[in-house]
Amino acid sequence: MPTECSAERFEFAPVEGRRVVASFDGGAITSDAGALLLGQCDRAIRLTERFAACFTDARAPELVEHQVSTLVMQRVMGIALGYEDLNDHDQLRCDPVLAVLAGKLEASRQNCAPLAGKSTLNRLELSRGEPTRYHKISHDAAAIERLLVDLFLDAHGKAPKQIILDLDATDDPLHGQQEGRFFHGYYDCYCYLPLYVFCGRHLLAAKLRRANIDAAAGAVAEIARIVALIRRRWRWTRILLRGDSGFARDDLMAWCEANRVDFVFGLAGNARLNKTVIPGLITATIESLRTGKPARCFQDFSYATQGSWSRERRVVGKAEVTGGEANPRFIVTSLATAEARARYLYEKVYCARGEMENRIKECQLDLFADRTSTATMQANQLRLWFASMAYVLLCALRRIGLAHTQFAEATCGTIRLRLLKLGALVRISVRRIKVAIASACPCQDEFALAHVRLARATA
Repeated sequence: MPTECSAERFEFAPVEGRRVVASFDGGAITSDAGALLLGQCDRAIRLTERFAACFTDARAPELVEHQVSTLVMQRVMGIALGYEDLNDHDQLRCDPVLAVLAGKLEASRQNCAPLAGKSTLNRLELSRGEPTRYHKISHDAAAIERLLVDLFLDAHGKAPKQIILDLDATDDPLHGQQEGRFFHGYYDCYCYLPLYVFCGRHLLAAKLRRANIDAAAGAVAEIARIVALIRRRWRWTRILLRGDSGFARDDLMAWCEANRVDFVFGLAGNARLNKTVIPGLITATIESLRTGKPARCFQDFSYATQGSWSRERRVVGKAEVTGGEANPRFIVTSLATAEARARYLYEKVYCARGEMENRIKECQLDLFADRTSTATMQANQLRLWFASMAYVLLCALRRIGLAHTQFAEATCGTIRLRLLKLGALVRISVRRIKVAIASACPCQDEFALAHVRLARATA
């Protein structure tokens, strides 16, 4: 006898004599139960609260359903949970866990969801420096930039003896007619050229820039701002600036020399530099022929350009032979030979800057920092800051809650997949809200440990 079809129940092939049926009557269910840890982490470092304080709301209070603090929390949490587009929030506005994080289970108006949809959030992203007739919400760009540095400083219990600030520029490909788009020959596309500053895993600056500039353009002003904020609290901390050859510019090096900041930058090779390391290349070639393996040796010398540098500086040359081919490389530094010998300086200090590229990949691939598709640079810069705050929040979760676990060095994408994207049934009663997470969750121990640590950090 044929089975009767029901619009509310779906029947599938039986298993071990049991019928398999499905229906959309499970109640309030979420796929983001792990966001509760993000909420606890947010309370520990007060990120969204402090971020929301950088905005000014000129809307009529009696007409406002969703406060700026709720909008900021919703957008940052959404990015951290993997929702890159504002369109996603037309469904997320009814998510019970996000409603719990917002402290708002029901809207004050009838037929309205607890959280904001894409249109309201779009007004937040399009906010300007000053409120206007059509843009009631505004933001303070300088305050947001200060907040990133303040969050970095707050993450340390005491001032470290030395920190290393890494600079790098990367491409942010554009596929529309955004303001400030230019074709970049190196990246072979229309793009922006954002400037990032990291200290280890900590993000201190994410500056959106046009692509028709030098990689180091604006770096002096950005570093001067960051160093000034750091030295207000850490007066005696030694600061080392590190970057590739795109930042070996005289104005940046001269500023470092005048402000007690050390530096080590890559240096593009030229005929004069290559000639200097010829003795080292001969030695490396002989060693490579003898062993059949790549060989390298280092030379330490003083060098000055013929016109672009204001003074002579220490340069380390790496004379390397790989596969029978010469591969000379150079770095310029303010560090004295007594502090760092040539090989150590190149291999241990300078080459470690490559780790910063992994941090940029996390921001762009896991936190969608390259989704700059709005029309104006100001709005795209704000989008970049939202992604940056989501990155800082996940880094705080990793640092505070997941130290010495399998996620201590995990990427933001791995933490999201394994610890945040958890299915759960949400039961709301008069006395409590119960989030029943799937019993088969394989990371229950890490979840429990993170909860204990974050609870201790918020106490």
